[in-house]
Amino acid sequence: MLIHPQFDPVALHLGPLAVRWYGLMYLAGFMAFLWLGKWRARVQPWHDMTAIDLDGLLFYGVFGVVLGGRLGQVIFYDPGYYLVHPLEIFAVWKGGMSFHGGFLGVLIAMGVWGRKQGKTFLQVTDFIAPLVPLGLMAGRIGNFINGELWGRVADATLPWAMVFPQVDNLPRHPSPLYEATGEGLLLFILLWIFSARQRALGRVSGLFLIGYGVLRAAAEFFREPDAGIFGLSYTVSMGQWLSLPMIAVGLWLCLRKVPATR
Repeated sequence: MLIHPQFDPVALHLGPLAVRWYGLMYLAGFMAFLWLGKWRARVQPWHDMTAIDLDGLLFYGVFGVVLGGRLGQVIFYDPGYYLVHPLEIFAVWKGGMSFHGGFLGVLIAMGVWGRKQGKTFLQVTDFIAPLVPLGLMAGRIGNFINGELWGRVADATLPWAMVFPQVDNLPRHPSPLYEATGEGLLLFILLWIFSARQRALGRVSGLFLIGYGVLRAAAEFFREPDAGIFGLSYTVSMGQWLSLPMIAVGLWLCLRKVPATR
């Protein structure tokens, strides 16, 4: 069996400042968003986006994902812990970010930005949807480096079963790597290919919602479930509950009848 390498969460020290791998992964995700977004703005004019727009989108998006992600972790997954340790809410460098909370934060941020720029909500989300998965992949790699979100107990004969010494000595699924591959790389490829030509308004956003919801729900079968606000459940996890409305809205966006042009 493999053993989790127990990485030092601190990548480097700059004097008294400790730069953590988790933060660097988020930075990598933001940089990928900016670089790929500017490429899309240049070669896909139907989005009516500019390089300057990308700077604004990133600025609003950073606040949305960080604030929403942290509040989502506090509200959806660990309300009891943070009620007892309220100052820990601000310790984002230790990890603990909810995708679904960050997703809601980004939606609010994009809505505010789009309203200021005179762009429709779905116009903005269709543009950014293919830019998000690589950031998700980077975040899951950060989870793996931190040794968090470990998987459920696996058959010891599984070639990539991994022991997480900080948890126990049982073989487990390296679930952060599953999610990095599925919700990250696979979803990126799917959305990038699908969005290569102009689609009806909302279709790209819908595919993102369906793709993420299905892949996340599938990954939850291999991830040690979180207690969450509904309590610990090995049948339907918190992540699966939160993915269900994403899938439903995604199906509606993909199936509704809208013209092929904007």
